[in-house]
Amino acid sequence: MNVPSDLKYTKDHEWIRVEAGNVATVGITDFAQGELGEVVYVEVETVGDLLNKEDIFGTVEAVKTTSDLFMPVSGKVIDFNNAIAETGGDDPTLVNSDPYGAGWIIKVELSDPTELDDLLDAAAYSALIG
Repeated sequence: MNVPSDLKYTKDHEWIRVEAGNVATVGITDFAQGELGEVVYVEVETVGDLLNKEDIFGTVEAVKTTSDLFMPVSGKVIDFNNAIAETGGDDPTLVNSDPYGAGWIIKVELSDPTELDDLLDAAAYSALIG
């Protein structure tokens, strides 16, 4: 199971990577995509919205199930990865094949960067998933 050490993780299997300034990229973990199976649709209707930590920002639909996506930290959703959007014939399976790269889901402008301290590091997340 791939658990990059430069990311922070939630117990709900989202990851977050802080980029320039207060902007961060969010996606689901390799473990989560493996549990879901083939992702067929990703829906995010919260671009432009200010959400609190643990609010639902979207959903992932797989062949087996549909799962809510939870904000790892509070912030404004500023971008959705068009490469995984269903519209335009793009490829939601990038969430499966490259969950930490091309399969990212949203970008967030952080409201309170100190909330990152409450998230799991790679070792703690690895212990969580066994």
